[in-house]
Amino acid sequence: MSSHISNERPQTDQVLVDIVDYVLNYEIKNELAWKTAHYCLLDTLGCGLEALTYPACTKLLGPVVQGTIVPNGAKVPGTQFQLDPIQAAFNIGTIIRWLDFNDTWLAAEWGHPSDNLGGILATADWLSRTSVANGKPALLMKDVLEGMIKAHEIQGVLALENSFNKVGLDHVILVKVASTAVVGKLIGLTRDELVNAVSLAFVDGQALRTYRHSPNTGSRKSWAAGDATSRAVRLALIAKTGEMGYPSVLTAKTWGFYDVLFKGNEFRFQRDYGSYVMENVLFKISFPAEFHSQTAVEAAMTIHEKLKASGKTTDDIKKITIRTHEAAIRIIDKKGPLNNPADRDHCIQYMVAVPLIYGRLTAADYEDNIAVDSRIDLLRAQMECVEDVQFTTDYHDPAKRSIANALLVELNDGTVLEEVVVEYPIGHQRRRAEGIPELLKKFKINLARKFPEKQQQAVLHAALDYSRLANTPVDEFMDLLVI
Repeated sequence: MSSHISNERPQTDQVLVDIVDYVLNYEIKNELAWKTAHYCLLDTLGCGLEALTYPACTKLLGPVVQGTIVPNGAKVPGTQFQLDPIQAAFNIGTIIRWLDFNDTWLAAEWGHPSDNLGGILATADWLSRTSVANGKPALLMKDVLEGMIKAHEIQGVLALENSFNKVGLDHVILVKVASTAVVGKLIGLTRDELVNAVSLAFVDGQALRTYRHSPNTGSRKSWAAGDATSRAVRLALIAKTGEMGYPSVLTAKTWGFYDVLFKGNEFRFQRDYGSYVMENVLFKISFPAEFHSQTAVEAAMTIHEKLKASGKTTDDIKKITIRTHEAAIRIIDKKGPLNNPADRDHCIQYMVAVPLIYGRLTAADYEDNIAVDSRIDLLRAQMECVEDVQFTTDYHDPAKRSIANALLVELNDGTVLEEVVVEYPIGHQRRRAEGIPELLKKFKINLARKFPEKQQQAVLHAALDYSRLANTPVDEFMDLLVI
């Protein structure tokens, strides 16, 4: 006997419809979302400027063919590159993510929603320059902020209940999906075209997490998001040509995303799309470290000061117990050799050892000249990570969203220091009043890394006031960031 396969065109997957209708129709009314997006933009651009001081990053930048300049192309902040929107998205996305210092979202899946700015900013700048060249008005920076809020929301809501890392996929799939949807709106896709574009993002080959985990941890994790957001621009442009989509890309039996890549499970959703993610996003303010370790680093800084005040050093430490949450153990609890900076900034033991020794943790502290300090590996060997079930519960609790770590230090003489517990890092929504002034300091420091004083002041004049920034044409703002 034989059974025929139905060739009737299926209904569009509801997940695609919900994303598209949100992007096209949702009006953002919450002032907190707009103001947080403003701070997020500043912080994200600053992270990119700091990354430009690292040759390992800058070697990847520029046009595909050296010397290419695209008329009315998008500009890359902190450089003189003017590129097509796809390559500009890769450049901007790469510098944003390079140092693991931009914002973070932690849930069943984690990721960095501001990675989407690569595609959003590149597309908005290119569209604005093209419009101005044709005598039409440019997009405003408020359009960029709206794109950021919606991209954050798509990536973050998909991440709340769905763990892609548990099936071996990297979280940058969510960057690709979110960027495709938001960029598609920017370039004027119809509803049907936008559905097609988002389906193309899901049907695409998806990145493995191989480069984020021992024993293969490597620098691709620093440009993977740039790759994803640039691919999103490409897919949106393909859809604009009228190229078809794939309506049951998720649910198709055997060949769909769920069966092939998600172990047959459908996506689950905790909430509808709105502006929740931007309002609650986590900023990395003090330390360029994988976010599950941020509170551990804060605790280590406190212990460093206690040791210093008592005349002790790390040479006096016998054992360190890190009480933490399950996700931290799964992702950054590492033993053995650390082979490169990308390996080190995803090792909780390394990220605790450096501040215990030096009283600091900067991007430069992951480089080889610091890693050769034998005290670091000695301290790492003295550390033990243990899960605190309550920490794990609070990590997943929507009302708390804590990222708790606690350090307990035992000295060689038998003294046990008082345990230092930090539940919420300074970049958490619960510490906004404390965190925003520090975020602005971080932005100003990063501006000074690339621009002379006069240009710094011009950028600050345009960027610090929300109303002024929101009403600035995108191309004019981007011109301020050309070195």
